Amino acid sequence: MKLIVLDSTPLGLLTQPSNATEPDACRQWLAAKTTQGIRPVVPEIIDYELRRELIRSGKTKSLRRLDDFIAHPGVIYLPLITAPMKLAAELWAKARKAGKPTAHPHALDIDVILAAQTIAAGFATTEFVVATSNVNHLTP
Repeated sequence: MKLIVLDSTPLGLLTQPSNATEPDACRQWLAAKTTQGIRPVVPEIIDYELRRELIRSGKTKSLRRLDDFIAHPGVIYLPLITAPMKLAAELWAKARKAGKPTAHPHALDIDVILAAQTIAAGFATTEFVVATSNVNHLTP
């Protein structure tokens, strides 16, 4: 099975109104991928990251589009549970020790939680790609 794990930027584009170039292009890209049998994955930490901003800015239509997208039967939703959070703590510590921080030391490091959720889900590295605008935080 091939999967696209969505980070907050592409997921956010998918919740924006139509008739805008970048969101429409993102929807077309994802539609093309799904016709090839590739399934989108939404980690709950990314839902949280996007949802909190949509709530703060009062974007109720975008919130509905987010809920509709996540509820679609073709979308895999990865809930936050204990094992990925423990793995995230280990990954965070290893990245820090290796001199490769992905966020401020006191920040909730959502990128490392995204990685841990994906790893803990048991997806083989050959099965998925992370769609993000923040590539530097997810490279070894």
